[in-house]
Amino acid sequence: AMGHQGMKSSLVSREVIADSVELTMRGHCYDALVGLAGCDKSLPGMMMAMVRLNVPSIFIYGGSILPGSYRGRQITVQDVFEAVGQHSVGTIDDAELLEIEQAACPSAGSCGAQFTANTMATVAEAIGLALPYSCGAPAPYEMRDRFNFASGEKIMELIAKNIRPRDIVTLKALENAATVVSATGGSTNAALHLPAIAHEAGIKFDLFDVAKIFEKTPYIADLKPGGKY
Repeated sequence: AMGHQGMKSSLVSREVIADSVELTMRGHCYDALVGLAGCDKSLPGMMMAMVRLNVPSIFIYGGSILPGSYRGRQITVQDVFEAVGQHSVGTIDDAELLEIEQAACPSAGSCGAQFTANTMATVAEAIGLALPYSCGAPAPYEMRDRFNFASGEKIMELIAKNIRPRDIVTLKALENAATVVSATGGSTNAALHLPAIAHEAGIKFDLFDVAKIFEKTPYIADLKPGGKY
């Protein structure tokens, strides 16, 4: 949905996702939620629903794609976008563009860089809705199964102890999440999603609050799209 009218639907889809999760949870009167999300707006949408419903919840990320390999260097879908631009001005030919396209996405998983999905997965851990380290493993890694199993165990503990998302998603947690986004060179879309999550918790934390944290936080992780890795 880039470069045409469809891109206006993107942010709206976040609200539809949150509403859909809420509708399903309320319709079935579930006691708790283990929510799996994998790309772009599905992550903040899922977290918004968790905080809105305020039933014991754990977030699980589907995982990032593995990096592609092209002529000795790692590439991502971003390199495909750039290659399309190069092809349009005649810098590379059809064969080279095809080679890049076929190499860039070698596995399942969300876009391989600190784009919105990986950024909001980082947020899920930093804010306390995901288990520690659970969002870092790439999608194809079998170790993800262990995190999923552990999430099932931990959700039972949350139910027993009556620990709910609004006990976890505090102003300090939101500030911590914004700090982690900035330090990792994460997507600026987080500046839209963090206030939306805060709103569901009844916490005043807006775009300007996020910007203040971004302004004072050092950039320490050399990650694509702004960095090397």
